[in-house]
Formats: sequence, structure tokens, C-alpha cells
Amino acid sequence: MATQTEEVLGQFLGDDTFPVKWESEAEKRLFWVFDDLHCPNPLSPMFADIGGWWLSCDHMFRRFGTDFAADWLAKFVNGYVYTAVIPADADLMIESTRYGGRYVGHVPRDPGYASRISKYGAAVLPTYGEHFADWWRERLVPEIQRNYAYLEAELDRADQLSLMELAVLLEDAIDIHDRHWKIHWVLNFAQFSASLNLRLAVEKWRGGVDEALLGRLQNSGHDRNWDSIKALWELKEEVKNDHDLEAAFRHDTADAILHALERSERGRRFLSERVEPYQREFGYHAVWSHEFIFPTVREQVEPVLELVRGYLETGYDYPKTIAAVREDIDAATRELLSGLNGEALEETKRLNDINLNMAPLTPDHHFYVDQGANAHLRLVLLAIGEKLVKAGYVTQAEDVMFLVYNELRYMIGDPGTINAKRLVATRRAEREAAYRLRPPDWIGTCTPTQLAVPYLANWGFPAKFHRKAPSVKSQVVGLGGSPGVVEGVARVVLTTEEFDQVRKGDIVVCQMTNPAWVALFTKMSGLVTDAGGVTSHAAVLSREFAIPAVIGTSVATRTIKSGDRVRVNGTTGVVDILAGAPPTHADSSRSR
Repeated sequence: MATQTEEVLGQFLGDDTFPVKWESEAEKRLFWVFDDLHCPNPLSPMFADIGGWWLSCDHMFRRFGTDFAADWLAKFVNGYVYTAVIPADADLMIESTRYGGRYVGHVPRDPGYASRISKYGAAVLPTYGEHFADWWRERLVPEIQRNYAYLEAELDRADQLSLMELAVLLEDAIDIHDRHWKIHWVLNFAQFSASLNLRLAVEKWRGGVDEALLGRLQNSGHDRNWDSIKALWELKEEVKNDHDLEAAFRHDTADAILHALERSERGRRFLSERVEPYQREFGYHAVWSHEFIFPTVREQVEPVLELVRGYLETGYDYPKTIAAVREDIDAATRELLSGLNGEALEETKRLNDINLNMAPLTPDHHFYVDQGANAHLRLVLLAIGEKLVKAGYVTQAEDVMFLVYNELRYMIGDPGTINAKRLVATRRAEREAAYRLRPPDWIGTCTPTQLAVPYLANWGFPAKFHRKAPSVKSQVVGLGGSPGVVEGVARVVLTTEEFDQVRKGDIVVCQMTNPAWVALFTKMSGLVTDAGGVTSHAAVLSREFAIPAVIGTSVATRTIKSGDRVRVNGTTGVVDILAGAPPTHADSSRSR
């Protein structure tokens, strides 16, 4: 937080284009970052109330004894979410909301806490880095799987449950969501420790760090992300080798493919015996995982069919791709250790072994927590919504996402207590109107201390703060997320409905990716995002697929148009727009 003596690097308290209501002077002095990494769209009221990753961050900071932060709070501005790291300052009082209740950011009572706890944090963190991968696989993943198995079994019989039984299931789902996110934060810090220790060893023994090399060592060749890709490839291979199935997949859209499959016995069997099991195992995610509004792949078969169609179109070769990824990790390890001897070799090898053991946990925690926790909670909310639709209290099941937690419970207890249909209509209109706004990258007050918080690198800070607007109008500047240079046709993708517009060799331009987007990586030749930093999902996966990527531009989706010819330099972080998109027939008609 900005103090009276610390230098202020910048301040934005709102303007006519993006007004900000401040609750206190203390709130103004914090550095609030737009969470375009997870939530680039206006949030639904329900997700903002009970779904956010920020709801359990105090657990992380307490457990690890961090001296730089004690909590992480959200502020909702014009429908968008901004978050701020709360320093371990005993005098700081900042209010927020959790589950419909007033919440004051957790800070220590002891004024000397930050200076006294730091030695504990430094001493305990390496233990997490060394052992957490084993804890994850042997104890925590089985716990997560048991929790989801319980929720899924109850959801399978949701039509037999009463509204009150579903209300209890919702509380169970919220508790599970909270527990899994606490596991997430322990994993996150453990990974940070593993990668930090390796970095420090490389600096000590090499005298400097090769960022590209360390980036390659963060890649993984064995994880749930690759399991999903392999399963899709197996579906593709089955289709390719079956005349009836292959004929159905010649259609241009997923809807048409589905209708063709449903018309034949072989197609129906493929859907029930092969596609549905894929959905049950890998379908608990949506195009934007950090939200309840967007349908999951578990609910709709079309995204799976589109992915298989894309694999057929590109001739995607999973064995060749995964072999190349694993060989590159091995090659990076050999390069890391080359020329080292004695203590230098022993220490660097030991820490790299730990780092590589932790690397799969990045995609795995996305699968089990970021995606899974929110998807399961969405499905429970939908089950309640279905009951309320039948009772006539809401128009469609998804309407419950436009209520907040306690409003939903009020209605369950006494349906006449609120006019849900009117409230939902108003909030839907408000969310739609929010799309017309352009949220800035940050609000509040920026100081050197706040800008130096390690976690902000995930959002591209401090580089994003210091970045100047490009002097060349036809350039977009971001961070080099994956090295290399590629030229191609840009394809702006904002929704899953636009996935089928991506063709092999296109350069995808989007707000941010998550594991739901992974199939596009088998088609695209380059990637440009609005959000993220060099450790974000988009950057990590681009490096795994050896695709040049520019990350965290803030403006790519508003500057680049589908059809533009662009050059992506993933080493320097610069995108050049070489030529505008050719005019369409509709454009020509309008010009006349």
C-alpha cells in the first residue's frame, strides 16, 4: 500500500470513461490489477459472490508465513474484477465481501509480524518445494477425486432430489470448492519454491540465467492436459479408420456432424461409447473456467466433435508431438547440466529433478481446481435452477447465476421474497452494457513495493506498467511468451463458437487461453493475447508446442482484426500488422 513516504509511480482513480467508486482512502492507496488473466469478461453476480479464486488467499499467506502479504481482495468495478494484494500491515483496514457477508481483509495484529515471520517463511518454503509433488499424487489428488465423485453421483440423480436436498448439495459444493482452492494455493507456493530454488542455483553456478532455457524446463510431458489431447487423438484415429464415421465428420460444423452421427447406429454408438466417456472424464471445463455462465463441455457434445474435426483437418500426430516435447525437456536438462561438475552438478541436478517433478502440476491443478471446482459448482447451481424453472420462479436454469448467494437462499426458503425474474433481467442488461467499457490494466495507486509483489508477474507486471505505447501505429507490443518468429493470417477468437473458424496455420488472437483452448494449439502457428505473463497458461503451452507467442498486450483483440496478415515475434514481444484484412463482400456492399 502507498505510504506517506514511498514514491508514487502512478495513480488512476477513475474518469468519465471508466468511473470508479472508492470505499475509503486506504482502498485508493492500493494497487488494483484487472484480472484479465482469469476473468476478462464482466462477471456474473453469483460467481463474484462465491466463485472467485481470491476467496481463499488469506489461507495461503497465513500458511506460508509471507512477509509481503496477508490477504488478497477483490473489488468489482463496472462489472469487472480488480484484485489487490493486502500487505501484512496491522493498521490496515480494508473491507470486501465473502458469501454475501462483510469481510475485512485479514492482517496480523502484531505490528512486527512481517519482520518476525520472514525467517519462518524462508525456512519452511523449501520443504514444500521438495515434497509437495508426492503429497499431491499420493494424498491430495485422491481426496479431490473422491469429492468430485460424490458431487457427480448426486448430480446424476438430481431429478430425484428435492429442492432442499439440492440446497444442501450446494453447500457441500461450496465447501469442496473452498477446500480445493486452498490446496491450489499450497501447490502454487510449492511450485514457486521449486522454480525459485533452481533459478538461484543456476545464478550461483552459471553467473546468470537463460530465461528461454528455464522456460523449457517448466514444460511437462506427462499430465492431465496431455491425457485429454491423447484421448481426442484416439477419437480422431477411430474416425479416420471408419468409413461411416469419417463421412459424418466431413460436414463443416459440429451441429451438422452431430446430426449425421445421430442418424446411424454406428454414429450413435460412437457418441455413447466413446464421446460421452470423454465428456465425463475431461469435460468439466468451459471456455472461461473462472465463471459460472459459460456451459461446460460436460453439458454439450458439440465442442468435442469440433475438436475431433480439427484434429482430422490438421492430421494431428499426438505420438510425434509428445515425443518432441519430452525430447526437448531432456535436451534442456542436458544443456542445463553441461559443463558442471562436483557440487555444482549435484545441486543443480537435484533441484532440476524437483522442478521437473513439479512441472506437471501446472496443467494438473488447472484440470482439478481452476476448471473442476468451478464446473462442478456450476452444475449444482444449474440443478437448483431447473427446479426453480419448473416451479415458475425463474425463466431458465442459468438465471440463478444472476442472483447472489443469499438471494438464491432467500428464494429457496421463501419464493415470494424477491422478484427473481425482474432482478435477473436487470442484471443481464447490466452485464451486457459492461461489455462496451474498456477496463484499464490497473486502478488505484502504484508504488515500487506494490509493483514488486512476485505474483503480479502472472499478469505481466511490472513490465506491463512500464511499457510505452508503440511508436509505430501498425505494431502491438507485449511480452515475449514463447520464442520464434512467424507470419500468418490473424484469427480473433473470443468464444468457443469461433473455434471452428481457426484453420491450420492461423495466428490466434484472443484475450487469454486456458486448458479448454488446448486443441487450437494443434492448428495455430502463433498466438497473441491481451492478458498474462511469461508463466501464464498461454505462454507455457506455446512453449510446449513450440509456437511463437506474444503475451499480455492489453489491446490485441481490439487492434488486430481477423484476416489481418501479421508477424509475431515471440522473442521480442512485438506483433507487426503487415496488411489489413481483405474486404469482404459485405464490406463492399456497405461501401457502395
